Amino acid sequence: MSKLLIKEKLGYAVGDAAANLVWRGALAYLAVFYTDTFGLTAAAAAMLFLVVRLSDGVTDIIMGMIADRTSTRWGKFRPWILISTPFLALFMVLCFTTPDFSDQNKLIYAYVTYIGLTLAYTLNNVPYSALMGVMTASATERTSLSGFRLAGAFAGGLLVMGFLPDLVAYFGAGDDSKGYQYSMYLFAAILMTLMVITFATTKERVTPAIDESSNLSTELKDLCKNLPFIILPLLATTLFFYYRNLYSGIFFILIMALMWFVIKRLINQDTKNFSRTQRDMVDLLTNKPWLILLGMGFLTMMFNGIKYGVIAYYFKYQVGNELMVGQYFIALLLVSILGALSTGYLSKKWGKQNLFITSLMLSGLLTTAFYWVPNGNISAIFILGCSAEFFAAMMPTLFFSMLGDSADYSEWKNGRRATGLIYSAGTFVQKTGSGFAGALVLVVLASYGYDGMDKSTIEGSLPGMQLLMSWIPAGFAFAGVILMLFYPLGCQQNQEIGEDLAKRRSLLAPV
Repeated sequence: MSKLLIKEKLGYAVGDAAANLVWRGALAYLAVFYTDTFGLTAAAAAMLFLVVRLSDGVTDIIMGMIADRTSTRWGKFRPWILISTPFLALFMVLCFTTPDFSDQNKLIYAYVTYIGLTLAYTLNNVPYSALMGVMTASATERTSLSGFRLAGAFAGGLLVMGFLPDLVAYFGAGDDSKGYQYSMYLFAAILMTLMVITFATTKERVTPAIDESSNLSTELKDLCKNLPFIILPLLATTLFFYYRNLYSGIFFILIMALMWFVIKRLINQDTKNFSRTQRDMVDLLTNKPWLILLGMGFLTMMFNGIKYGVIAYYFKYQVGNELMVGQYFIALLLVSILGALSTGYLSKKWGKQNLFITSLMLSGLLTTAFYWVPNGNISAIFILGCSAEFFAAMMPTLFFSMLGDSADYSEWKNGRRATGLIYSAGTFVQKTGSGFAGALVLVVLASYGYDGMDKSTIEGSLPGMQLLMSWIPAGFAFAGVILMLFYPLGCQQNQEIGEDLAKRRSLLAPV
């Protein structure tokens, strides 16, 4: 298993730097843009974030299937990165544009542009994430590559999160609507340049056997038949999350019980007569490492997403210095790069599972300490935030590396590998987590009476901001610690699986 060149690792990393101009920009600023500049109520923006995630559940899976079945001279995944880039840049600009519409038409515009942004991101990031799984067959190299990727992600985040407030002030000169739009023109140009570099400098090396038993059209039709089993759990979760009443709770319990019954029956059936899509789904549903990682992806995204989603509000109203949020984000992201780059070394010494548990526990404890930070104590805010972020940065690094391990486990156990589908589920739970995190921030603020266009509501919402910076996100980190205790793949087993798969592939390779 040859080592990847630093040039290729850096080339892959700048792709996530580009994607995070969108991802972290939306995560950090879209909520406060919608409520304080665009003019949506916190409740309307929360519902927007939740509804958009319903489409992600389907599109991520479809994109994973399409990518797995793509075959070009450039590979399965790299062409999609190039094709999707112009659309991603376009919708990033449109999402942060405030048209001169009525309130109702502005809400419709927000839905259309935000859905467009998530679709473009799916088209780009599902193949990008899956690309890591075929650039190398080495689990160790994937961990290193994941570290470079997340370092790139944090570097891209540093640009948009650290400098957007100052750019908005510079380009807008008092008009935030104009400032946001012009700033996004700049970031869109950077995004397109970096994505082209990723396409040009990476290479796909792992080539799983292609199942010719069915074509994409057949599999998409089969998926459509099973759409209710994807959409209903998301719908039930969304309704219960937003309304939190007896009726939505009963609906949630009934749907989840029905899903458990259907999945149990599906797993116990003979798969000989199943379509490829059905076999892929059975493989995933019996892949314990992947199922646990699915939960971890959601929990860690809720943990990080809530913290990042409330920071702009916290500095604007609790600290009283709106522009300082950029400095805070720069500090966090610089520490994040160090955390991401440390992950490969620390995981070799402690193991991925132990490191994941340690990072969750320490970051969660440091985050709870925010609850007792006195108002205006900038030093305490920066010290606690940066300390927690060092460990939090390891979570997505470990998550994507371990997804590759779960793909190896699936191929080793079932003789079949659906890299695109496995990674599409990973990006889906992260996007779902970010949507729910952003919505939870807005739901909590709305419950405290917050209205971004009415300054008289600010004082009463400050306790909610304090909870969103401390106990609420920390709860998801502690839940992740418990879940991670059940993860079954240790260092020794990963090594044995990798060696066994290498032998199998060498026997199947053409002489």
